[in-house]
Amino acid sequence: MKLNKVLAKKFEELANALDFLGENPFKIRAYQKVARILDELPEDIVEIYKSQGFPGLEKIPGIGEGIAKKIVEFIDKGTFQKYEEVMQKVPPDLLALMGVPGIGPRTLKLIYDNFKVTTMDEFLKVLDDQRLLELPGMGEKKIENMKRGLELYLSMQERMPLGVAVNIVEEILDYMKKSGSVELISACGSYRRMKETVGDIDILAVGANGSEIINYFTQFPMVSDILASGDTKGSVIIDNKYQVDLRVVPRESWGAALQYFTGSKGHNVKLRSIAKAKGLKVSEYGVFREDEYVAGKEEEDVYEAVGMQWIPPELREDQGEIEAAIYRTLPDLIEFNDIKGDLHVHSKYSDGSSSLEELVEYSIRFGYSYLGVCDHSKSVKYAGGLEPDELLEKNREIDRINARYQNFKLLKGAEVDILSDGTLDYPDEVLAELDFVVASIHIWKKNEDATDRILKAMENPFVTIVGHPTGRLIGQREGYRIDIDAIIDKAALTNTYIEMNSYYERLDFNDVNAKKAKERGVLLSINTDAHHMGQFNMIKLGIGQARRAWLTAADVINTQPLEHLMKLLRVKRG
Repeated sequence: MKLNKVLAKKFEELANALDFLGENPFKIRAYQKVARILDELPEDIVEIYKSQGFPGLEKIPGIGEGIAKKIVEFIDKGTFQKYEEVMQKVPPDLLALMGVPGIGPRTLKLIYDNFKVTTMDEFLKVLDDQRLLELPGMGEKKIENMKRGLELYLSMQERMPLGVAVNIVEEILDYMKKSGSVELISACGSYRRMKETVGDIDILAVGANGSEIINYFTQFPMVSDILASGDTKGSVIIDNKYQVDLRVVPRESWGAALQYFTGSKGHNVKLRSIAKAKGLKVSEYGVFREDEYVAGKEEEDVYEAVGMQWIPPELREDQGEIEAAIYRTLPDLIEFNDIKGDLHVHSKYSDGSSSLEELVEYSIRFGYSYLGVCDHSKSVKYAGGLEPDELLEKNREIDRINARYQNFKLLKGAEVDILSDGTLDYPDEVLAELDFVVASIHIWKKNEDATDRILKAMENPFVTIVGHPTGRLIGQREGYRIDIDAIIDKAALTNTYIEMNSYYERLDFNDVNAKKAKERGVLLSINTDAHHMGQFNMIKLGIGQARRAWLTAADVINTQPLEHLMKLLRVKRG
């Protein structure tokens, strides 16, 4: 999740712009292919270049000399000439619209050619113009989809998905740690609290020379504009879109500033009111009794000074965490090292990019002791869904692979579609051949209430986990309508587990629903839904949401050792 995804996005935007301009389709497909390669590459492209030089880039399948030169240029300068040249030929608002769900480069070009729109406002007006219906392929349903896609897009303009913020934050922190002047550094705000969407990114640092640190920060390769650059604060725009602020504070204020700038506002207000009742004042500079400095060097000291245990950032939403901290009853939240394996990844058998053998080897390096491969079922033809005989052949390959490993187990899973009547996409005799089943919905009618479909599916003794329960994509689609409480209650009644899908565009189940599930005794499974090995790291996003839900390792099935997990996976089968 390093610079790979940022660079992949650049090539994707370049391909879209060339498509809009009517350029050579072979060139467009070449850039689209490079974008996919970089997005799926598990290794850090920058590290490959640093360790192996230019030849290392050319060794990556699908990357030739020309593309490698552009990658090097981007690593050195934060952009590349071809990208800048093409982007100047397309109005900026139209570039942004190409990424809106339901609006592609060719649709946009059709509207541009006929209505000469160049701004977002002009495009919005055209969507209500009856003449639009006269254009080829432009029916009322398509126009409605474009409007809905725009609504979701505009709602996200002040915030970014957590998965996007992760890439930016990790790159900046890695860059800043190399400055030689930074003693301590951390992201703050809603990012540190792992909210599913993030506003401006706030970063806090300690170092002897503030102006030197800020100057170094403003030279970060992805900076497109510098808003401020002083002795203790810098503010920049990344990639022409995202604002990042860096503050440098004294060492004695590090803990207090970290607490203050992490928030949330409600959490901080309550903390300060409790401190005030004790005759203390808490600010970003420290904890004071009148003018006497009491604490502030470490964040733990700030909370202890007010009479409570340290509160993990993910819980700081004024939802009972302060009261629990006063009585020292906060739970031991789940951590990355608690996860023993992922129970929802895809392989080349359907729409994944890796073989079973490659997934095993990477999982072992990742520290897992098991992995559940859940390729799509037969109805999902667009994703290479498996026919029953193909699934059974895959199971036989899993047996052959497992025979070669003593301390790792590849589990026989499948992501089986829940059909419109609530039945499953495979008959029970096929499901019985699997270790477990993730039951999901991928195809539904607009505005459909999918509650009954899922409730009926959970009655099937072979359904182990309900996958990405709401079907949403953050900022892209709301998913199907669903009665969350009914689903949770049914899961408790039928011993069915619910997935917390860590894929950055899903983060589905969210933290609020996961907390409800925990309170009703429903166990969850934190999975990535990874389609290539580079997405394994997204497990951290799911863990962040689980921590926000107050989950412990005991609330999640894939924290369990293999022997116990296998018992959990077969509870419904008797």
